Amino acid sequence: MTEWIKIEHAVQNNLKDISVNIPKHEFVVVTGLSGSGKSSLVFDTLAAASRRQLNDTFATFVQQYLPKYDRPAVQKIENLPVAIVVDQKKLSSNARSTVGTYTDIYTYLRLLFSRVGKPFVGYSDTFSFNNPEGKCPECDGLGTVTDIDVHKLIDFNKSLNEDAIDFPTFRHGWRWKRYAYSGLFDLDKPIKDYSEKELYELLYQPQTKLDNPPKEWPKTALYEGVVPRMQRSICIKMRVNDTRKMSTVL
Repeated sequence: MTEWIKIEHAVQNNLKDISVNIPKHEFVVVTGLSGSGKSSLVFDTLAAASRRQLNDTFATFVQQYLPKYDRPAVQKIENLPVAIVVDQKKLSSNARSTVGTYTDIYTYLRLLFSRVGKPFVGYSDTFSFNNPEGKCPECDGLGTVTDIDVHKLIDFNKSLNEDAIDFPTFRHGWRWKRYAYSGLFDLDKPIKDYSEKELYELLYQPQTKLDNPPKEWPKTALYEGVVPRMQRSICIKMRVNDTRKMSTVL
């Protein structure tokens, strides 16, 4: 029965002479009422026995520096593999925290790929989604891309004065003034009537210093299109912090 972890007569904590076979190579959920012995079985019996067995493989000199684990109250455990224990506490809400980073498995995987992978493409940092050398430039290493649906963001039948930019902070607030005071647009002209150049400047223009802007324009301000401005100030922060939620325009 090497495909099963066999636990016999476990009496650790509140366990009442429990014997159970747990399948390997599968997702196994231990569920039950509070106080029914879930943690006693998984953490205090199975994981504790695994840690003790792992420590026994090291030299005596090394063992004195390792954590000490009490022997669990169980008659016998067979076919027990190495157990990786994630503490029962809330994980960080940081989008860059994963099970791999939390348990340090990811560090060893990066080392494995950098040492064994062929052809050689770089050292361990090359495989890190948290470092510029390894992360994807499109998703910034987060695995997902938050983008903007322009046709939901912009009402092309309206003008800037009619709140064509359908997002709360652009409704005659300070963000709206950055476009109204730029001198680049007719504020009463529907967006659908914009020329290709005007539409590009409104939506996609990268940060740039305006030539001869109106007097209302702040002297040190840079102009930036709606899409890159929202991506920089809203979308990226939302992905990294993993706490904000965008409206349906995204």
